[in-house]
Amino acid sequence: MPPTVWSARRGASHEDAAERDEEQRLRELGYRPVLARRMGGFGNFAISFSVISILSGCMTLYGFGMATGGPAVMLWGWAGVGLFVLFVGMALAEVTSAYPTSGALYYMADRLGGRRWGWYTGWLNLLGLLGAIAGIDYGAALFTGAFLNLQWGFEPTPGSTMLIFCCILLLHALLNLFGVRLVSVLNSISVWWHLAGVALIVVVLAVVPDHHKSPSYVFTTFVNDTGWSNPFYVAAIGLLLAQYTFCGYDASAHLSEETSNASVSAARGIVRSIWVSWAAGFVLLAGLTFAIQDYAGAQNSATGVPPAQILLDAIGSGGATALLLVVIVAQLFCGNAEVAAASRMVFAFSRDNALPGSALWRKVSSRTQTPVPAVWLSVAVPFVLALPSLYSETAYGAVTAINVIGITPAYAIPILLRLRAGDRFQRGPWHLGRWSRPVGWVAVTWVALVTVLFCLPQESPITVNSMNYAVIALAAVLLLASVWWYVARRSYGVPDTSAYGSDREQAEIAEGIV
Repeated sequence: MPPTVWSARRGASHEDAAERDEEQRLRELGYRPVLARRMGGFGNFAISFSVISILSGCMTLYGFGMATGGPAVMLWGWAGVGLFVLFVGMALAEVTSAYPTSGALYYMADRLGGRRWGWYTGWLNLLGLLGAIAGIDYGAALFTGAFLNLQWGFEPTPGSTMLIFCCILLLHALLNLFGVRLVSVLNSISVWWHLAGVALIVVVLAVVPDHHKSPSYVFTTFVNDTGWSNPFYVAAIGLLLAQYTFCGYDASAHLSEETSNASVSAARGIVRSIWVSWAAGFVLLAGLTFAIQDYAGAQNSATGVPPAQILLDAIGSGGATALLLVVIVAQLFCGNAEVAAASRMVFAFSRDNALPGSALWRKVSSRTQTPVPAVWLSVAVPFVLALPSLYSETAYGAVTAINVIGITPAYAIPILLRLRAGDRFQRGPWHLGRWSRPVGWVAVTWVALVTVLFCLPQESPITVNSMNYAVIALAAVLLLASVWWYVARRSYGVPDTSAYGSDREQAEIAEGIV
């Protein structure tokens, strides 16, 4: 037999064996495999990279960053936040390797801490994922309005932006109904689109404009248009740009039941998506900031999108329109990946009877092996979350904060419980070794800090329009979770397994649940 044929067969055999091992591992964790395992390691990395989407987060909140600290906070904040998020990602990846399920964060919390820990982690994770879809797709709608303004003189209004937003949500729902293979292909394309897009934008902005800001301006200029007088408070609020962008890397964990060799691939996907985004995002922010021609003019742009005005001032309407289209396509990739991740979370949470109407949301199409009802719910709730944007200019900032304060604590809870479990925690094949505890404690401390930080008001004076409604959204979801707990607690629960039964029992005794 020719060596190439033997190698190919041996490779296929190895892949089949690895897939069987992952299916067996899923059964050991208590679940029957029903989703199609058609995503490879690159595809798993690609979905988290697409959800982080530097061309979505950095560009969408750039105007927010211009007012809350300006260039210095945007650049140095990105560098600092990215480092701490890498700690969070590494600690979370270690736990993901041990529990590669679609439930991801809440399943980890349940296994390591007990039913209540899993319940509240799941609700926070769900809030964050749905808030992320609202933030991403509404941001894409804003940029689409700016593109139409440059191309055809279209005047963006809250109503027209909401209509564009609805169309984008519908597009993402339809794309996700075709199955995970299409999602994986789109995410793989998304990686190269993002990297090439950043390179194109930075090179064009470096070469075309006659005038650039100086390095001292880019790295030291502080701007405060918030109404608050304390510069440290303003700089802290300005970190939202980076922290909002660095959200969603749990997508690799949520797609683990559809990933080959998930115990390793999902963990690697989380970490790789963070450090690649960290490097590329810094280059993008620097390139955009160096190219600013009129700071105040960009902030008050008729397009409603400061980065669009920066491009317009720097390279003219033709080039600005082309680059804006690059950004919009990247944002559409991002939103599509987030809908995939959120729908798997809805599916998994319903599989364990945690949501009202769970029997509906956990249904899977026999043809595409896709959780169809969960996909539709994952676009319906973001539409409701974004509705206040029709009446309040600051509502979009609140939606992005909802994403951060919902999903970021959900990252830390499994890490904290893993630290508390000590030697009871059974590591997966991807782990941090002796660095596990120090990395974990840095991650938990950072998450506690930013959770408090983004509940604070972002503008002064505090009015109905300027209030940070993320606090209300967080309180509402915790109240809903608490009320529903007493309704559904008898039916809710991740499967008890012989391999982890003793750990679960000890966790519940420690929490006073049993």
